[in-house]
Amino acid sequence: MRKKLQKFTEFADSLLPHETAYLLETQQFEDEIKLGILERLNYNCTNIRQFTPYDKSIDKRKYSNLKNWVNERLEAIDVDMRFDWMSQMERQIMTDAIEPVEEKQLIKAIRDYEQLDFYFTKFYELVQLYRQYLLIRMRYAHHRVADDFLRKYRERYDTCKEVFERMHEATTDIVGQYSENSAQSMQWEGWLTEVFYDEHLDGLNRYLALVRLTFIYFNYRQFDKLKEKYDYIDSLFRKGQYYSRRLLLNYYGNRVLLHTKFQDYDKAEYYGYLSVRDKNSDYIHYVNNLSAVLLRQKKYPEALQLMRTAYPEMKHTPSFHNRIGFVAFYLKCLNHNQQYRNAENYAESFLQAYKKEVFEHRWHIFFSSYLEAMLRQERYPKVLKVVRKYHLLDKERQYQRNANYLPTILWYNAVAQYKEMLMEKDELAELIQTSINSLDRIEDKQYQLSDLLEQIRPFVPGIVNRIQGKMPISLG
Repeated sequence: MRKKLQKFTEFADSLLPHETAYLLETQQFEDEIKLGILERLNYNCTNIRQFTPYDKSIDKRKYSNLKNWVNERLEAIDVDMRFDWMSQMERQIMTDAIEPVEEKQLIKAIRDYEQLDFYFTKFYELVQLYRQYLLIRMRYAHHRVADDFLRKYRERYDTCKEVFERMHEATTDIVGQYSENSAQSMQWEGWLTEVFYDEHLDGLNRYLALVRLTFIYFNYRQFDKLKEKYDYIDSLFRKGQYYSRRLLLNYYGNRVLLHTKFQDYDKAEYYGYLSVRDKNSDYIHYVNNLSAVLLRQKKYPEALQLMRTAYPEMKHTPSFHNRIGFVAFYLKCLNHNQQYRNAENYAESFLQAYKKEVFEHRWHIFFSSYLEAMLRQERYPKVLKVVRKYHLLDKERQYQRNANYLPTILWYNAVAQYKEMLMEKDELAELIQTSINSLDRIEDKQYQLSDLLEQIRPFVPGIVNRIQGKMPISLG
């Protein structure tokens, strides 16, 4: 039997803090009871680790009415729903199928237009198409409305299109540096910052600028600059500006990465759980990031449960980058829950099915988790066999240029060699110490190095203690 208010509670639990903050800020309720429900709803959405039950003594019609009000208010400002509406209008104009009621909506939208919204260029191009539609039918009054709009906003439109085109040039350098270290990107910071803060530009260009600045600041590890910009757009989202659930979830997902870099794992976890509220096209990416945070906090059963819940979605994601990342973190979760044999078996079956894709996408993190599963079972000959079979040491030497590189496979292989008496203790210690000294930006990797040393400690405790005692920075 359904519990009282269960349906409303489920609806309330699906809402996001920025949605309820906007609703609370803009409401004009005279009904104190409705306002009280909304305030509790906002409290529960903001404090996701605790829950205050809704008052069951209140007439359930008030809950139903509030639910309808929430949906209507959010739909009215949803930029993605507006995009869908414009796409529908475009199709109907192109096929001569637009209805009078829909035309009235379009004319009103043109007349009432005051400030550049998120998809301004899309709307401008829709009005261009509509103007042609009107003129050939000699509907001069409405044609004049459309023509006036296009003349008024022509300069803004040209600027937005120019910015959008230049954005691709910036993206080429930024992605090139992020994925291959093949270019520099800091030269774009100033221009992208100007775009981001320019209130005379459309929201799409401004948000695209923020995403690219995120890549730059991660590339150069300038996280304070990034936090400043995230705090700014946070204030816009709370006002309902540029609202859509997709954008909010993306924002939450990026917040996870940012707070992780500041080692603020409680906040990273908070935003991580918000980012997985919807199962959209980026859901698996957000799950991967959240699982990494949970593992960092040693919440191993919780991390494994998260991965198992998301497993069906992983099987259908078209992105092998996200899919292989998911499998790697799933293996890590199994390892941390002492399910080493399960991790090994799953890794082998996945590798057999998707060998080509593994080596094209995130092979290093995949094999790191796979080899750890075998190392934990003390299957040292098999570790050595897999490393030789797939030429992993050669691949890892080439991978050293990657900004996130850690010598995981090198160390696992060396530990297996030592256990099989193919390497002396001093030789192993020197290999580990040399590889640490050769790392770029070692200060930024001290937490990951600490984890890696702890992973091999059970096999060579004396060597790990000796190395940690010599380190110029703390790895404990």
